[in-house]
Amino acid sequence: MPKNVPDVPTKIMPPANPFDTSYLRDAGSEDKLKEECGVFGVVGVADASNFVALGLHALQHRGQEAGGIVSYDPAAGFQSARRFGYVRDNFTSQSVMETLPGELAIGHVRYSTSGAKGQTAIRDVQPFFGEFAMGGAAIAHNGNITNAVALRRELIERGSIFQSSSDSECIIHLMARSLQQNIPERMEDALRRVEGAFSIVAMTRTKLIGVRDPLGVRPLVLGKIGDGWALSSETCALDIIGAEFVREIKPGEMVVITADGVASHFPFRAQPSRFCIFEHVYFSRPDSILGGRSVYETREAIGRELAKESPVDADLVCPVPDSGTPAAIGFSLESGIPYAMGIIRNQYMGRTFIEPTEQIRNMGVRLKLNVNRALIKGKRVILVDDSVVRGTTSRKIKEMILDAGAAEVHFRIASPPTAWPCFYGVDTPQREKLLAATMSEEEMREHLQVDSLKFISLDGLYRAVGEAEGRNKKCPQYCDACFSGEYPVIPSDQVTQGFEMKPAAE
Repeated sequence: MPKNVPDVPTKIMPPANPFDTSYLRDAGSEDKLKEECGVFGVVGVADASNFVALGLHALQHRGQEAGGIVSYDPAAGFQSARRFGYVRDNFTSQSVMETLPGELAIGHVRYSTSGAKGQTAIRDVQPFFGEFAMGGAAIAHNGNITNAVALRRELIERGSIFQSSSDSECIIHLMARSLQQNIPERMEDALRRVEGAFSIVAMTRTKLIGVRDPLGVRPLVLGKIGDGWALSSETCALDIIGAEFVREIKPGEMVVITADGVASHFPFRAQPSRFCIFEHVYFSRPDSILGGRSVYETREAIGRELAKESPVDADLVCPVPDSGTPAAIGFSLESGIPYAMGIIRNQYMGRTFIEPTEQIRNMGVRLKLNVNRALIKGKRVILVDDSVVRGTTSRKIKEMILDAGAAEVHFRIASPPTAWPCFYGVDTPQREKLLAATMSEEEMREHLQVDSLKFISLDGLYRAVGEAEGRNKKCPQYCDACFSGEYPVIPSDQVTQGFEMKPAAE
């Protein structure tokens, strides 16, 4: 077993800090979908764990709840450290990083979707480790296993003892029960039992392994750093360590990286790719590359498409920081309406684990966002945001804009209405809590009390990400289940628990 650096539990303090924003993981976070995880791995470089820490720092937007690193050194064996909170607060200490020696390491940042939400234990923090007959292996998983409940029940009945509430631990137990001869083959065997979405970075004593599910729902890329290699959820994390982006891991591909280089094969039945389209809209960092396209340029194109579909006579185009910025720039360029920073974000609101007082909680997004009153007063304002989930934040921002003296407020949303939950690695409210699941666009406009509200169409979004003919209704090019209700993998656990799928005839 890896020798663990002592784990540090969270401590819930009494209300004491008026500037605590634990309930606002990002500006307006209660009204944002949250990516579950980011994964990163490095092999063939000295002090690999330091590179992993840097990579995880670049992937912090994909998971801000907790992080972990596992390394391997021939003299020290497997070592691990897991912590709650930000990478910068936990993996910049020399005393911690010295406990993670070796030229091979993987890491994970987490924001829980499965498992005990709000009651996360340190045992739920990845990477997970298993000791097998042929040696140890660690695994970090981005995505969500849609048949995890059934698998977990089966494994427990057969004697497996689970240490966490995470669906990802099922993979370790399936590997342990496999009869294959080596760890990569056992991983293949295990993943053939798994349904849903997975991008995995794993390691043995000598190998760095990367795998994507057959649909390629979640991202995974390969980079070269000196004589070594790196695997990452996004290209922006390769940039921070000075690695050269080589290519994306293909849907259904497994790469096994050793001192001899990269070996690739495809252990799963080939299927049409269904990459998550929301990665283009919101999840990925704007300085990353997805499918050969700049995320920033794609979001700007979304804004241009939105301006074509839903023009409005106004004085200013203002983004809802920060995720609405590229789309707002695109909207401004296409419409000719001046772009302005009508809302300013306070960059220095940190995150703690102290519960705020009710008085401070009621201040809501004002702790992180403030209106540029001199710019807004008397103006007809177009606010561009990436999405509307519950609508709570949109209402607060609208009120702030009107309080500052705006003449009109028009919302333009850079994604179609989010009407269905995601079961593939994104934290989504229950369907009845999604505004678009219970209201029409006009009803949402009335609910938000704005002068107009328009979402980009699904075809418009597809055009913006490079599909000139729009969405192929018979075989969609992306996973867009959160908008369309068409799930490429049936969420069997959810269906068993009563979730009602969209009727095929709709």
